[in-house]
Amino acid sequence: MHWNDAGILFLILLAMISLLLVLLHRTRLGSLLHEHIADRPRRRLFLASVSFFLTFAIVRGIVFAIQRQIPPFHYIIMGDRHIHHLVLGILILLAVGYGWLSEVGTGSDSSSIFASGLMSLLYGLGSALTLDEFALWLNLKDVYFVREGRSSIDAVFLFGSLLAIGGWGAPLFAALAKRMTKQNR
Repeated sequence: MHWNDAGILFLILLAMISLLLVLLHRTRLGSLLHEHIADRPRRRLFLASVSFFLTFAIVRGIVFAIQRQIPPFHYIIMGDRHIHHLVLGILILLAVGYGWLSEVGTGSDSSSIFASGLMSLLYGLGSALTLDEFALWLNLKDVYFVREGRSSIDAVFLFGSLLAIGGWGAPLFAALAKRMTKQNR
């Protein structure tokens, strides 16, 4: 049984979420984000998109390493069963949905900014883990590495993530570009 492999994936994704939360709450980037994307729902959409894109890239990298037998990565196996990462994604999405039903991190006045950011990041993470294996639940068989089953889906998700980050983060990116231009003068 390779549950330690699930632990490695969990630690990598936990480190990503932690780093993003530190950047948001302990650096100037967080205040710039709040200043230039003042609308709380838009900020949550932006954070979910960033988390989606980073998770998708990390998981693709891990699967690439698994396929080339690069340690320490292996499939998550329990008994004779391969536990796909979409299972982890579904569990995270269920937890986020329950949290939002309980009004945790919804952006309402009583909800903290930290909880709002955390739930948004977890939503993006869970979505990426689940949608990365879209071909599996579409075909009800493991076609993850079949070129015909994955190449267009990969392109759509990567492009869609970048578009969403650009669209929801446009005011922030414009402000960062303006700030960098002023500093280079």
